Amino acid sequence: MNDTMVTVVGNVATSVDYRDTVTGGVAKFRFAVTARRWDRERANWVDGHTSFYTVSAWRSLGANLAASVAVGDPLVVHGRLRVREEERDGQRRTFVDIDASAVGHDLTRGTSAFRRVLKGEPRAAERPDAVREAAGDGEAGGAGAERAVELVL
Repeated sequence: MNDTMVTVVGNVATSVDYRDTVTGGVAKFRFAVTARRWDRERANWVDGHTSFYTVSAWRSLGANLAASVAVGDPLVVHGRLRVREEERDGQRRTFVDIDASAVGHDLTRGTSAFRRVLKGEPRAAERPDAVREAAGDGEAGGAGAERAVELVL
């Protein structure tokens, strides 16, 4: 197989849309990646062009992603790169998608709390209170303000 695998670091640009499908649940969101470079003359970092990708995550990765990620979160996304062209309104447009195989918070920019989900427990997408409880806002309540990252094995 000659797939192009990429790893990109950036920020969640839109809310995660999770849907159940015939082949399993899928989560989709837009991901912004901005190139940065060191400017020696100014002695500081300068932002370059921002690229946007549509990220898709299937089955348990998608469910866990939907329960763990919010707009603005810094992430590392690894997956299969897909470039497609479509004609819309008489114009040829190019879209770049990533079919994610792994996603995680970028820990160079913050902390994250991981919580393993045991087999047989409801998946995060089946428990709408999962993020609220992990953030300490639910009735089960914890004191932390961190979002729990759930993994279904």
